[in-house]
Amino acid sequence: MRNNLYIIAILLLLAGAVVVAPVGSFIPIAQAEEDYGHGDHDDHGQDEEGHGDEEHSDDHNDEAEHGEESHEEGGDHGEEGDDGHGHGGDDEHEEGKAEISPDAAKRAGVITEIVGSRTIYETITLTGRITLNRDRTYAIRARFPGVVRDVKVKWGQEVRKGQTLAVIESNESLKRYNVIAPRSGVVLERNTNIGDVASDEPIFKIADLSTVWAEFHAFPRDLPNIKEGQMVRTQTLENGKEVNSPIFMMLPTADALSQTVIAVVSIPNKDKEWRPGMTVEGHVAIGERNAKLAVTEEAIQRMEDKTVVFVKEGEKNYEPREVTLGKSDGKYVEVLNGLKGGEEYVKSSSFTIKADILKSTAEHSH
Repeated sequence: MRNNLYIIAILLLLAGAVVVAPVGSFIPIAQAEEDYGHGDHDDHGQDEEGHGDEEHSDDHNDEAEHGEESHEEGGDHGEEGDDGHGHGGDDEHEEGKAEISPDAAKRAGVITEIVGSRTIYETITLTGRITLNRDRTYAIRARFPGVVRDVKVKWGQEVRKGQTLAVIESNESLKRYNVIAPRSGVVLERNTNIGDVASDEPIFKIADLSTVWAEFHAFPRDLPNIKEGQMVRTQTLENGKEVNSPIFMMLPTADALSQTVIAVVSIPNKDKEWRPGMTVEGHVAIGERNAKLAVTEEAIQRMEDKTVVFVKEGEKNYEPREVTLGKSDGKYVEVLNGLKGGEEYVKSSSFTIKADILKSTAEHSH
């Protein structure tokens, strides 16, 4: 009987340790509880992941919509803006060109002319100096030796013909006499003062500066092509002032050191702009040719390793035009390619146009 009770207890314990599963399978209770807990965790994770995906999708959609609106606004701003560099599209120069108003061009000294045919002279360039006109330079001496009692003029003073320069008391007669100017001119030297004794040395030097000479050194190789009567364009090195005058004299002797011969040109000097001592160049014409198209030497500029001339288009636009050049006489140069007859080009102050283009290009690059 007791043994039967033990058997029944064991059977009851066995029945409580298992759960009934679907037909054909038995699952231990511990494993069932573990699977049940794990299932809850997975469902919860799926809910969280699903919820996160939904939020991420909504955020992404919001960002996309916001990005599209921002892009549309940016596009409108780009149309209203300039070129992205802060430059106004309507007010800026077209790249590679200059835009200068007529008033500004005039103030800058920009001068234009029409491209056309020119006579190009074949020239020899000589160097020289402005000197006094020796035919109008006077060394003034005392007529009789004596003591200088008075001096009436100063160095650099202009005097008239017959004007008293000094008063001298003769040593022999003890009488006073006047030293007068033989011609009108400028006192270049005054070699006396009151109390000096005048003798045979010049006490004054006066020169008429209304005309001066340009004395050019001609080398032996050039002498066969240089003759009296040929026209010379004399030009200063400082300010570009120039004048055309003929050679009126070739000195008969050569300079002992340089072996050059002096060619003398007389230059009018009413305004006293040609000063003795100035270094000058002389362009002697020895031949000529007719150039179909020619521009001034001052018109030529270099840009990006190209030789250019600025052509005016309309009232205020200037375009650089690459050109091929031929013969030059120092003033005009032949144009073989790049320009057409009748076009208007900048003949002087072309550097102003170049500077404007370079400045505009530099600003545009930033």
